[in-house]
Amino acid sequence: MTPPIVLPLIAIAISRAPWFTWMENALSDLGVFEASALSFNTGLIMGGVMTFVFAIGLMKEFGKQILWRAGSSVFALDAVALGAIGVFTEAFGELHFYVSVAFFVLTPISLFLIGAAEIRGAKGKSLGVFTVLMGLVAALSWTFPRRGAAIPEIVSALAVSAWSMVLGYLLLKRDRAAASASPRLRSS
Repeated sequence: MTPPIVLPLIAIAISRAPWFTWMENALSDLGVFEASALSFNTGLIMGGVMTFVFAIGLMKEFGKQILWRAGSSVFALDAVALGAIGVFTEAFGELHFYVSVAFFVLTPISLFLIGAAEIRGAKGKSLGVFTVLMGLVAALSWTFPRRGAAIPEIVSALAVSAWSMVLGYLLLKRDRAAASASPRLRSS
């Protein structure tokens, strides 16, 4: 699970940057300050890799449904953008801006598509509504007045983190139930 690894690394980066303020900075500012860069950028790169693996797993699990395939494909691109934020720091200028925007735009799009797939499905209406709500939180966090970008960035990151942890838990619970229900081979 990505959030329990990435979010603490971001917290470590913040703790190493006494100048950082939620109102004035972007989280990416942490990626170029020597004391915080390693934990911040490593967290984003690791997060991108782990999220990409999760997205591919979702594609394999639910890929027969067109909305799920589309949503998990967009989520995979979102994961690449997340890792790219850690690779192409603010020191890369416009390239950093583009990968950051890609991440924060693709996040709600992927959640809207996956949520729509779940709502259309027979069993996933509540998960679908939750997924769409997390997409709305991620998108709407950018509409409030602010100076820096750190608050909408962390709100968006927390929304997708909550969704991925809930979905991961539900998939794990389903797999455990299926495993306990299957007949076990007995040796004679």
